[in-house]
Amino acid sequence: MGINQQQYVFAIDGGGSGCRVAIHNTQGDPLARVDGGPANVFSDPNSAIQNVLDAVQITARQAQLGPQALANSIAHIGLAGVIDQAIRDMVATKMPFARVSVSDDRKTSVVGAFGPYDGILAAIGTGAFVASQTDTAIRYFGGWGYQLSDQASGSWLGRQALKRTILAFDGVTAHSPLTRGMLQKFGGTPVGMVHFANTASPADLAALAPQVVAAAKDGDTHGIALMKGGVDYLMSCINAASLGPDTALCLSGGLGPHYAPYLPPTIQRRVQAARGTALDGAHTLARLHLTASGVN
Repeated sequence: MGINQQQYVFAIDGGGSGCRVAIHNTQGDPLARVDGGPANVFSDPNSAIQNVLDAVQITARQAQLGPQALANSIAHIGLAGVIDQAIRDMVATKMPFARVSVSDDRKTSVVGAFGPYDGILAAIGTGAFVASQTDTAIRYFGGWGYQLSDQASGSWLGRQALKRTILAFDGVTAHSPLTRGMLQKFGGTPVGMVHFANTASPADLAALAPQVVAAAKDGDTHGIALMKGGVDYLMSCINAASLGPDTALCLSGGLGPHYAPYLPPTIQRRVQAARGTALDGAHTLARLHLTASGVN
């Protein structure tokens, strides 16, 4: 299909806390951008797909694009939970675009953060992963979901805070303002925490993370220990990446930058701002898809 005035480039990024859709024309000019609902396609595929489709439609309306424009357009979609080809194919078949490529949100995040340059990305929000990029490859650490992975994430911090609160309630460790506050939040006994944890989504657990961050800043012993525990995991990934001592480190996501004060000084000096977001990475990959199809 040749390019015409009704063809556009869609960039879509989604994770446990929400999705984002941006539309550009084929010259790269931004036309519209919308935030939508959670879009982890592994933990809740039906809701994730529907939230993406809803956001696409709202963004299209903002840009005054009709169904035919969508049907002619190109998109790249990067979603949390795209762990295999079957999920990629499932996402692609649900979308209204002429040509669509699908990846997990790790790839879009790395491409957005570094473009063509080397670096290490610690993307930490509701979920978390670390990735290293060189001119030859991207290597990933973590990002396999909160049940088995996502150390240092918001959901991990929330769960760990609840565990420490129960230990303090049982007298195994001393209370701190953080654990007392958690206990009070759930009715003064672990019963409320058990009911909450039994059905809590990653986003529900991550909603507790700001209390941990704030407590650590105030010198709370449990808060500091949890932030340092997250840093221990990040450092194990950074060391495993085996890149040069001056390689840039980006801390992204709602939680990532909060870990910076707890990193070793030699690593803190390497921290740099990301060049762009995961949504920017999705746009870059969509443009590559456009170029590969013979369109400039």
